[in-house]
Amino acid sequence: MKGTIYRIFFVLLCGILLLPGVFAQEGAASPEVEPPDTAVSEAAEDSTDSTSTSAETVWEKAVEENPVVRTVEEGGEARMGLWSKLGIALGVVVLQIFIIWLVWQLFKVFARRLGDYGKAHIKPLKIKKFKLLDTPQILKMLLFFLRLLKYLVTAFQLFITVPIVFSLFPATEKLASILFGYIRTPFKNILFGTIAYIPNLITIVVIVFVTRYVIRGLKFFSTQIQREKLVIPGFYPDWASPTFNILRVLLWAFTVAIIYPYLPGSESRIFQGVSVFVGIIFSLGSSSAIGNLVAGLVVTYMRPFKIGDRIQIQGNTGILVEKTLMVVRIKTHKNEYITFPNLQVLSASIINYNTSSDEDEEGLVLYADITFGYGTPWKLVHEILIEAASKTGHVLQSPKPFVLQTALHDFYCHYQINCFTKEIDRVPAIYSELFQNIQDGFHAQGLDLTAPQFRINLPPESAIYTPPAETKAAVKAVRRRNGSRSGAEDSAEKP
Repeated sequence: MKGTIYRIFFVLLCGILLLPGVFAQEGAASPEVEPPDTAVSEAAEDSTDSTSTSAETVWEKAVEENPVVRTVEEGGEARMGLWSKLGIALGVVVLQIFIIWLVWQLFKVFARRLGDYGKAHIKPLKIKKFKLLDTPQILKMLLFFLRLLKYLVTAFQLFITVPIVFSLFPATEKLASILFGYIRTPFKNILFGTIAYIPNLITIVVIVFVTRYVIRGLKFFSTQIQREKLVIPGFYPDWASPTFNILRVLLWAFTVAIIYPYLPGSESRIFQGVSVFVGIIFSLGSSSAIGNLVAGLVVTYMRPFKIGDRIQIQGNTGILVEKTLMVVRIKTHKNEYITFPNLQVLSASIINYNTSSDEDEEGLVLYADITFGYGTPWKLVHEILIEAASKTGHVLQSPKPFVLQTALHDFYCHYQINCFTKEIDRVPAIYSELFQNIQDGFHAQGLDLTAPQFRINLPPESAIYTPPAETKAAVKAVRRRNGSRSGAEDSAEKP
């Protein structure tokens, strides 16, 4: 960048040094004139009334009457002023070079001090626990903007220097005014445009001011409803926050629609085209997000759960820790966080265990299934199960635990112990203690909970089974023995 600036100044200096040659060529192209003495003598001979006038008077009259003599005189004065203008231009260029060098040095010192100060005092930029930028990244960003400002200041100085130098010479004076216009016209338009925009700006400020205070009023009522200090029949406290958010978005959208005609450039086709383009991109790219948003509103007003409830969604059970318009997040008993988009929540079946723990409810029913053989009396099994449930902590004694026989199988009976609790957060621990008490109760009665299982492996239907010789011999021996025994019995029965 520094080399580019020096090249620009070099070209500028070369142009200034070449200007005398340009003017010299213009002087050479002008018509030849005779020396002043010859012109004066001819003028004196033609004049019949001024024979006694002096040479100075004759010269002045010749300058006035003869355009060629006047051109010679003006050319001499122009050549005398050209060198002074070249000197001024050279001085301006040298002064600007010095100023640019000084500005660069000041920026260098400031950048060094900013780096030293930032390492000691600038802290990382965080939003809650999320770190957006650390200290080196913030310093790099600040130094980048500082470097950009330095280049802008240098470019502005160059842009000012060129018109000043060009304005010194008649041949480039119009070019200087054009270059000055490039700077003056934008600033003038901005100034007059800002002054003309003040009434619209005041209107926008008033509209935004009114909207902000309306939203503050809605926030106050929302807070009172959430704290149940303001009760509206049929309106639940957990509806207050989402309803406030919806109204706030609608109010700001309505405000933007009102102030849109007062924005600068709102009537231009470019502004309108950009607005339509942004709207189309937003609509196409956020279809799923808008679907989740609408589903979140529906789920909110359905009230299937609230923060802190123990729920089950798609087979996953946990405590609800976060509920937004986009997602629902639960925390399992293994400290696992599971996130569900609201579209999935809306289409899934939801089990809420906390609704059974309300004051007007009996509580959540916990149950366990066991099987036992028919050789053990069912009354004894009932007593053991009810006693195990009664000993379990956090199990309600009223209503009392009870047993259901849910099935009678071929070799055993199916029992189900049921008990009530309102400690929903302790359900896994309650189940664990209940199973332990059931085992202890059966062991105390000398009963084994294990059930025998039999497995018979049959040969395939297509296979031909041939028993081994030992099996055949054993079968024949059994038949002979049974046959002899039956014959002896028959003989004993005869009189």
